[in-house]
Amino acid sequence: MNLIILLLPIIAIVLMFRSQKKRQSQMQQMQTALEPGAGVRTIGGLYAQVKAVNDETVELEIAPGVVTHFTKSAVAAVLEPQEYDAIINGRPEDDELSEPEAEDVAEAAPAEDKPLSLTKDSAEKGDAEGGAPASK
Repeated sequence: MNLIILLLPIIAIVLMFRSQKKRQSQMQQMQTALEPGAGVRTIGGLYAQVKAVNDETVELEIAPGVVTHFTKSAVAAVLEPQEYDAIINGRPEDDELSEPEAEDVAEAAPAEDKPLSLTKDSAEKGDAEGGAPASK
């Protein structure tokens, strides 16, 4: 019985060290696989494209013409090209509204082509002519 009480914490510690070592090796493998042109996410949640990889740093382009320097350990994930493109440029084409849904949206639009105006003149006219309600 005493042997089980002694072995249980030792086994738990060994398993924790193993999983931590595995995570460290995966992170190091990802950092060595960084190459220019890859899309990445930093630990701060910044999405960027790798421009150059140095010994301990990586140059990331966060906007067109804006290059910053980060340590390699600041890169949390290397993204697939399609995933990076979907995040940076918006939804992929597959997720856009299908034709029946687009027709429903068009039917819900007001028939009036006159744009809303929030000027003082339209507020005086009240809601009867499509302006904002008159203030008291």
